[in-house]
Amino acid sequence: MPHDTIRPMDENIKAISIVHPNGTRIATGEKTLEVRKWRPDLDPNDDLLIVENNRFLHDEGEEDENGRPVAIVNISLVRPFTPAGMKAACATNFEESWLAWELINVRPFQSNTTVRAAKGIHRIKPPKYL
Repeated sequence: MPHDTIRPMDENIKAISIVHPNGTRIATGEKTLEVRKWRPDLDPNDDLLIVENNRFLHDEGEEDENGRPVAIVNISLVRPFTPAGMKAACATNFEESWLAWELINVRPFQSNTTVRAAKGIHRIKPPKYL
């Protein structure tokens, strides 16, 4: 599927929850690295919906029904996070063992629909695009 298209509404899309304001920073291109302790099971061609929510989800199975879809991205590379990536990650602290996900092909997504935010990469029905 070409990168400039949105999946059909009957197909689930992979999603990840990002706490506000970092989802918006991804959508605007200010944040080009996402930093996590784990490696995503994604192919560079896999679309990933960025769902912005207002609280951290710490426990497995924890969800927030008030997520807001803000962008669709691809992850081109996962590499060790270094201090040089702090600005691109909009990070305020550095930890040696973290991984930097390089975000590319950012497509801002506007919707007035709320979606489920959940811990880790999860699948949801794509929200209606405005």
